[in-house]
Amino acid sequence: MKIEVIHHASIKLIDDKIFYFDPYNIKEKPHDADYIFITHEHYDHYDIESINNIKKDDTKIILPVCLKDYDNYMVVEPNREYQLDNFKFETIRAYNIDKTFHPKEKKYVGYNIYINGVYYYIMGDTDRTIETDMVKTDVCFVPIGGTYTMNVAEAIDYINELKPKKAIPIHYGSIIGRKELADEFKNRVDKEIEVEIMI
Repeated sequence: MKIEVIHHASIKLIDDKIFYFDPYNIKEKPHDADYIFITHEHYDHYDIESINNIKKDDTKIILPVCLKDYDNYMVVEPNREYQLDNFKFETIRAYNIDKTFHPKEKKYVGYNIYINGVYYYIMGDTDRTIETDMVKTDVCFVPIGGTYTMNVAEAIDYINELKPKKAIPIHYGSIIGRKELADEFKNRVDKEIEVEIMI
């Protein structure tokens, strides 16, 4: 699996199919997406221009219940398991505990997707919650920027307890959170967990 973090929290997984998560600020027009997953409706996660630049006629778009804007879309609820074509995924509720940016009742989601024997957890905009603590995954894309999500210290504690094989920090370096946060994250995550910095 080839992994790219395009901008901020925008992720691309390339296998025999191409998966995008929260495409944002994509100016090129590759029209190569087989699947587009959206976690919630904020502009840095649900960017119409980017979606239009990557989707093709048969692209399947997976949306939380707060969004129903496209043809060929699938609407998902939090804390459910889904089968789509030849892969499966589960949705994990994404929300804030002590701030108001991402209310629990909005039913925003993260995705733990299972492709060729590996789980990839794209957390979305969330704090550490009861739901995130229940996830089992191999590769975790974890927000570290703070303000709208967990901060770097909270992300470090979370990853050290989750113990994925690999952790990739996201949601920092442009809109929120200094780029140097990634170095702090890498230096303080347990050494048996691989950390890959892509921003």
